[in-house]
Amino acid sequence: METQQKASAGIVEQRGIDAVPENERHGRPRDLFFLWLGTNANVFYIINGALLIALGLSFAQSLVIILLGNVAFFLLGFTSTQGPRTGTATFAINRASFGPNGGRLLSFFNWCTLIGFEGSGLALAVISVLTLAKSLGASFSDAAWFKIVIILIVAAIQIYIPTIGHTMIMAFQKVLAWVFLAFFVIVAIMVSGKVQFSGSHTGSFATLTVGFALMVSGGGMSWANTGSDYSRYLPKTVRPAAVIWTSTLGGMIPAILLEVLGAAVATRLPGASDPISGLPSALAGWFLVPYLLLLCVNLLAVNAIDLYSSGLTLQTLGVPVKRWQATTIDMVICTALAAIAIFSSNFNSLYGEFLSLLIIFLAPWCAIYLIDAWMRRNTYDVAGLFERGKGPYWYKGGINPAGIIAQIVGMIASALWLNSTLLQGPLSRLFNNSDMSVFTGFIVGGGLYWLLARFFVARKTTEPSPKAKQAEPTEVY
Repeated sequence: METQQKASAGIVEQRGIDAVPENERHGRPRDLFFLWLGTNANVFYIINGALLIALGLSFAQSLVIILLGNVAFFLLGFTSTQGPRTGTATFAINRASFGPNGGRLLSFFNWCTLIGFEGSGLALAVISVLTLAKSLGASFSDAAWFKIVIILIVAAIQIYIPTIGHTMIMAFQKVLAWVFLAFFVIVAIMVSGKVQFSGSHTGSFATLTVGFALMVSGGGMSWANTGSDYSRYLPKTVRPAAVIWTSTLGGMIPAILLEVLGAAVATRLPGASDPISGLPSALAGWFLVPYLLLLCVNLLAVNAIDLYSSGLTLQTLGVPVKRWQATTIDMVICTALAAIAIFSSNFNSLYGEFLSLLIIFLAPWCAIYLIDAWMRRNTYDVAGLFERGKGPYWYKGGINPAGIIAQIVGMIASALWLNSTLLQGPLSRLFNNSDMSVFTGFIVGGGLYWLLARFFVARKTTEPSPKAKQAEPTEVY
């Protein structure tokens, strides 16, 4: 029997993907609102909003796409409801859809996705520090040695935050939620006189679909793969509806506000998609230093969420390390990625290309995960999620063919109608450069899983037996 692991602020959390016992659950659904509000109050959404204008959309069109695209935050809400039921992380629950061995492939894709966001966030945090040094008159701010030193210092600070664990992160993000409100009001006032709400150019329907895909992949769907990582600490008795609404609104509100702000600024300042050299040109000179400092802190806080989840995902891959060790491994990799982005001097392009490909993996995965949860009525054999060689989710050789087949076909369907600078599918070219990859991946992946699961997955819900309820997971890190 494992010793109880009480999470407290300031103490390095030892718990990994092992299920959180009922007597260690705490908090209320409203805590998720502040968590996701603080997390999504970040500069990436300003970039996303500005990119809509850069695509050729008018402000009015951008506003519509922002509102429609952020409905995807309901996916975060729905993928958060399994956490309280099981007490474990999203990609441990994911084994029910794909099997323990089949789930490794999906865990790898998810790990790469989170590492990409971490590298992007770390790169921007470093760039903000370098810009701050330059604005203060440091003549060596462009020197390679100075960049390397700053990268290492920021990385050292970043690596510590997620190791402290769930309780500290929840508390810190609640503070950031209030800081966000003050920041948004100040910036909105400063740029209000520089906005051009009307213009002669409008984007085509195809451009609208590309913008919609950007909003979904860079917003709600990109957080859906981490939903239960944080809701798992809530008591099992919480109402699912409360979990859905608090998670959804907590992420949706700041995303919409900041994307509208980014689009508004970009109507007069096309360079606003660059939050370091573009957006500050719309701000008062005295606000530059506070802005850059807040930007750095904000990015490190957001990265803490990604690092926490990527550490859990690395464990579901089967790497026999503790969560804080997994976080360290992830941090080393994303530090290298951040260095590449900084020395390439092409951050915006790299970030845009990264976002454009996310939907291929995320759309079918999210549909399959949610369809599986719906078919099981959100009821899982928790001990069975950690069993190897047997159990309700072992299927054949640890692989659920329904999940793997649906995921592969869904990814192909998504890629066929993708319009990206790196990849354009034949359906996109056939239909005037449009991008319907969100819908094709989600509908094909989810629909095919629903059909195939009737043959490969038992129809009954997996209500744990009394013996299983008392069993401890065999896979504890």
